[in-house]
Amino acid sequence: MSNKIEILLPKMGESVDEATITGWLKNEGDIIKEDDLIVEIATDKVDSEVPSEVSGVLIKKLCKINDVVRVGQPIALIETSSETKSISVSEKPDIEIKDTNEETKPIDFIKNAEILIDKNEFKSSEKFYSPLVKNISKKEGVSIQELNSISGTGKNGRVTKNDLLNYISSKSKPSNYLKDTTEHSGLDNHSDEIIEMSRMEKLISDHMLMSKQKSAHVQAFIEVDISELWNWREKIKDSFFQRENQKITFTPIFINIVAQVLREFPMLNISVEDHKIIKKKSINIGMATALNDGNLIVPVIKNADQLSLIGLVRKVNDLASRGRNGQLIPDEVQDGTYTISNVGVFDTLMGTPIINQPQVAILAFGAINKKPSVIETDKGDFIGIRHKIILSHSFDHRVVNGALGGLFIKRVKELIENWDSSTSI
Repeated sequence: MSNKIEILLPKMGESVDEATITGWLKNEGDIIKEDDLIVEIATDKVDSEVPSEVSGVLIKKLCKINDVVRVGQPIALIETSSETKSISVSEKPDIEIKDTNEETKPIDFIKNAEILIDKNEFKSSEKFYSPLVKNISKKEGVSIQELNSISGTGKNGRVTKNDLLNYISSKSKPSNYLKDTTEHSGLDNHSDEIIEMSRMEKLISDHMLMSKQKSAHVQAFIEVDISELWNWREKIKDSFFQRENQKITFTPIFINIVAQVLREFPMLNISVEDHKIIKKKSINIGMATALNDGNLIVPVIKNADQLSLIGLVRKVNDLASRGRNGQLIPDEVQDGTYTISNVGVFDTLMGTPIINQPQVAILAFGAINKKPSVIETDKGDFIGIRHKIILSHSFDHRVVNGALGGLFIKRVKELIENWDSSTSI
């Protein structure tokens, strides 16, 4: 006895309603095991993969590549039975699929031959590789020995599509899969090259332009003496790493401070829809993270004001690492209420960051530099060397006036400059 089970597009976060089908990892007629990844999807923020909830045979794909699918909508049909559950991939028989509305006919495996590769090439490997990884490796000329040498970031160390693409990119090898490039014909060897934007590049481009057109951007800058905080971190960072096996950067400390200030200034923790202001109950701070390919992603620390400093360190390190490896799930880049960007990691002094819609403000932290500074004491003024940083605050002047924007950044400055050097972590 067999049953036909619909695989539904799963819920991926409160604000994610739909996703685009970007690639199928399994073909009709394939034996599917529970938790096997069957399809790749993309939201407006992040790419992901959908696993099967059951074991059986994939008898029908209900969506095509580039289809936009709503959460809860069926995307595939899997037939389950006691027989199919016990069949291994190497023992897969010729399968006929019976559709209730059509004649019974065998699956046309020949039609899929162009996208399949000879499985014998991978029999010598003890590792599992998805059909997508196999096809890319064949197209790019990556040998099984090279595949085996790649350190996978997927489940159980599995090599993912991003792992393989990063490996190919590091070889500085031209790739039709990575970039669709054309050159002006009839020109000399020094002609310009036209490069199609990737899907993520297009999304970032559209989002940045939309933000500039929608919000009345205003910037405020303030110089901060970060010496006390700098000295505190220098004092504890080595012992903290030995104890927690975690590096403590300035980013979680900045998030900790910003979360405190947002509690004091809730009108910066808002969004705008038409002419309505929505005050957010949760303080969810996004942190702009640069990717290896030059693109950008913004993981979100949910309820940042409720996390301890050590909790923020762990969360920031985890999200940043998985963000760079393409392992974030859609819910981890959604529902941000305020964003910070640590541009100082690139030695940038200051910037004019673009607001991450539908938020109303973003704060950039510049590079920390030693500077001669006037030090005021009871015995008079002195010149000394201090660590200084410039904060750049962009806010939406439609709903945030100059006084509110200025008071907010001034309060951030106060908490940084008055950091308690006895703080334990």
